[in-house]
Amino acid sequence: MSFCARVLPDVDIARKVAFFASPQVYAERPTRVETVETHFSWVFLTDRYVYKLKKPLRSGGVDFTTVEARRRNSETEVRLNRRLAADIYLGVVPLTLSSGRALAIGGKGVAVDWLVKMVRLPTERMLDGRLAHSDWHYADIHALAGFLAKFFATARRVPIQPMAYLDRFHAEYRASRCAFHCNGNHPLQHAVDCVVRYIETFVERRCGLLLQRVEDRRIVEGHGDLRPEHICLGSTPRIIDCLEFRPDLRSLDPVDELAFLAMECETLGDRNIGTALFHHYRQRTGDCPPPRLIAFYKAIGALTRARIAILHLQETPVRDPPKWPKRAAEYLEIARCECQHFDL
Repeated sequence: MSFCARVLPDVDIARKVAFFASPQVYAERPTRVETVETHFSWVFLTDRYVYKLKKPLRSGGVDFTTVEARRRNSETEVRLNRRLAADIYLGVVPLTLSSGRALAIGGKGVAVDWLVKMVRLPTERMLDGRLAHSDWHYADIHALAGFLAKFFATARRVPIQPMAYLDRFHAEYRASRCAFHCNGNHPLQHAVDCVVRYIETFVERRCGLLLQRVEDRRIVEGHGDLRPEHICLGSTPRIIDCLEFRPDLRSLDPVDELAFLAMECETLGDRNIGTALFHHYRQRTGDCPPPRLIAFYKAIGALTRARIAILHLQETPVRDPPKWPKRAAEYLEIARCECQHFDL
């Protein structure tokens, strides 16, 4: 039996997390290491860098159960995110195990896992924090809007069958309704049913508007999760954490992505940013989406965020149980308000 075959199963995730939590293992010798757990990853933040370790799990069409799968995914993450943050994503580094069973970052032993290495962005420049403190400047927002408009104008066009495009909206509202009827209380179930009826009616009555987006070849390989916490402001913005593991989830109408970001900014208290985003987008691309299309994309984006929130109640254990129904209700209310602008 080879050394690789013998040792790989023995290095469990708990040992890896404990290893990366220690400042002594990093060449830059940070003063401290912050550890953050997400659904798919463990993230370790040093003074200067970020290291992301994928969890060995299989969930939602994602399979990270092998070292090779995690390596491939890490490489894909770096490649895709360099489109919007070229100097932030430094590359993929191995976690190695020596013959003496010592772990090291980029050592001479066999690779037992792989990590994405990034430059750590300054917290004070992230858009979510700036919005929360009403501490943003129009120059930064116009730089961001121009940056995104250029990205979408030059992004790779994605071929998609017209009915497949409509089906993704059908699938979203059905999955959301199911999630709430399985996990939500009666008021939440009533709220989601109301939103779903509006969205279902829009897709039926305004399907021509949606299909025109496909016919006009507006669907691009975008970001897929364009939220304020992923945006670092500056004269040259940096946008991180695209959805690298599902090509279908980042194959989007740019108006959908911009509407989602505008909706998320509005939840943090600012309605002006969406105006700037769409102004630059129209100028750069010549695409002038009608207000009801923007409202539809905002509504279904809010519905998706509500579904993600309520599904946290299925976790074992559930972290902060009161938080998720409250957040779900907030997003459902946003979706309901946007539905009033559908002009049905």
